[in-house]
Parts: sequence; C-alpha cells; structure tokens
Amino acid sequence: VTGASFVVFNGALKISSGVLAKSSIVEDGLMVQITPETMENLRQALRDKKDFKITCGKTDKGDVKEYVDICWVEDEGKTNKG
Repeated sequence: VTGASFVVFNGALKISSGVLAKSSIVEDGLMVQITPETMENLRQALRDKKDFKITCGKTDKGDVKEYVDICWVEDEGKTNKG
C-alpha cells in the first residue's frame, strides 16, 4: 500500500512494450502508465463511479503482484480533506 499526494494517469503506453501497465513513485505522488484502451476504460469507470483495478507488470509473466486499485468510498469523513 502506497500513500500519495497525487496520481497521474498516462495513457500513452504502447501495447507492443510487453507491459500491461507500469506504476512508479514520482516525488510524493504516483504515476501510472497505461494503454489508451485501459485509459478509456478508466474514464468510463470514473464517470460511472465504479471501482477500477489496473494490473501492472509484463504481459507474459503469470505471477503479477502489483495492482493500482481505484476505489469509491461511501464515508467521506475518513478521506483526505485536502
């Protein structure tokens, strides 16, 4: 689990890169590089206020252990006010 001040989603990752998605720490935030198709699916999930899971790692690797989860919460009192 990583806490971040901001998240950047970059939808320019090429499918031919052999990677499903990549995440990296940038200053005090998180940058997630995803394919254009995943970006469109993420946008639709945000519009619909639905949870969304991004799997990171190589496409040919069966044991993927890194995920970026976008989760909607009902109790806003426990979330960051800033």
